[in-house]
Amino acid sequence: MATLKINVVNPKAIKLLQDLAELNLITIQENADNGFQRILTKLRSNDKNAPNLDEITKQVEVVRKRRYEK
Repeated sequence: MATLKINVVNPKAIKLLQDLAELNLITIQENADNGFQRILTKLRSNDKNAPNLDEITKQVEVVRKRRYEK
């Protein structure tokens, strides 16, 4: 399977893409603006001791594990 990034110039193309998705020929995923990553980058520029994304992910996993062990 190939993944492509497509910029739609004409809104009529969106309908064509939706039709292809209904035929199960393609899947469409909205390009989510990663606001969390943007905020982390901004915080890191202000604070050199700010955790990176991997550190935050590890901490979230620890908290989730504790929560679900109960």
